[in-house]
Amino acid sequence: MADPSSRMLALLSLLQVHREWSGDELAERLVVSPRTLRRDVDRLRELGYRVESVRGPAGGYRLAAGSDLPPLLFDDEQAVAIALALAVAPASGADIAEASVRALATVRQVMPERLRHRVDLVDAVTAPGGPRVDPDVLVAVSEAVHRHEVLRFGYGERDTQHRVEPHAVVARNGRWYLLSWDPEHDDWRTHRVDRMAPRMRTRLAFVPRPVPGGDPAAFVSARFKGSERDDAWPCTGSVVVTAEDAARLAPYLPDDAVVEPLDDGRCRVTRGSWSWEGLAAAFAASAVAFRVEGPEELRRAVAELADRLRAAAGRQDGASVR
Repeated sequence: MADPSSRMLALLSLLQVHREWSGDELAERLVVSPRTLRRDVDRLRELGYRVESVRGPAGGYRLAAGSDLPPLLFDDEQAVAIALALAVAPASGADIAEASVRALATVRQVMPERLRHRVDLVDAVTAPGGPRVDPDVLVAVSEAVHRHEVLRFGYGERDTQHRVEPHAVVARNGRWYLLSWDPEHDDWRTHRVDRMAPRMRTRLAFVPRPVPGGDPAAFVSARFKGSERDDAWPCTGSVVVTAEDAARLAPYLPDDAVVEPLDDGRCRVTRGSWSWEGLAAAFAASAVAFRVEGPEELRRAVAELADRLRAAAGRQDGASVR
C-alpha cells in the first residue's frame, strides 16, 4: 500500500473498528514498517484525530474523542445506514428536521455515485406527527438516565413538579417517553419528554432498579395497554364475521389483531383492549355483523352494551322506535 493517502484511510478505518491496536499488529495489517506507521499516525493527528499512544511491552494506538469533529470514514453499509436514518429523522419526534436535512445533504454530497443512487431510491416523505421534542431537553433527560442521577422537572401546562429516578428513554410511535421510578408514589411512572422542563441538576445518584421484564420498551408498551408486565392487552376476545366483512375490517384493525380464515367462508377476528367494555365497543364500532366466540366476559360486555344502546335509542325489549 504505497499511496500515503490510501494508507492513512486504511489506518483510520482500522482504528475506528477496535478500541486499541498494538503497533506491530497495525504495521502488519498495513504492510508497512513501524517507522512508516508512526509517520501516518502523526499525519492523522495533524488532521484533527486524537490518536493516543498506548504504553506497554508492545506499545500501540487507540482513537480517542477530540475537541473538534474531524473528517469521518464509513464503509458502504455504514454510509447508507446514516443517510437513511437522516432521511427519516423528522418522523422521530425530535425537533431536528432542519439539522437532519442539512446533514443528509452533506453526507450525500461526498457519497460515491453507486451509494448516492441507493439512497435516492428511498424518497422518504415524513408526515407531521405529534409534538416536537426539544433536542436539548432530550439530551438532558438522557444524560440523567446515563448518570443514574435523580431528575427534577416541571411537567405539562401546569408545570407540576416531579422528582424521579430516570431509568430509560423510550421512543414509541413518534413520541419520546421517560420511564422512571417515582419514590413518592412507590411505583413506575411514564412521562412524555415533550412535556418536560428539566430543572437544575440534582447531582444525586441512585441505584437503578430492575425494570419488570427486563425490557424498558416492552414495559412501556405494556403500560399503554393497561398491563403491568407483559406486552399484551389485559382483555382479549374473538368474534366471527364473514370473509367479506373481514376483508373490509382488515385495514382498520390494530397491528396486533389476528384474522384467521375458517372452513365455512367465515373468519375469526381476535383483538385486545383495556377492558371488556372497551373491547365490546371496539367490535361494535366496526359496523359489520359479528357473533361473539368468546370468552364469556366479552359476551356479557356485548350484551350490556346492546342494552345501553337500545335504551339510548329509546327502544325496549327490541321494540322499534316510531
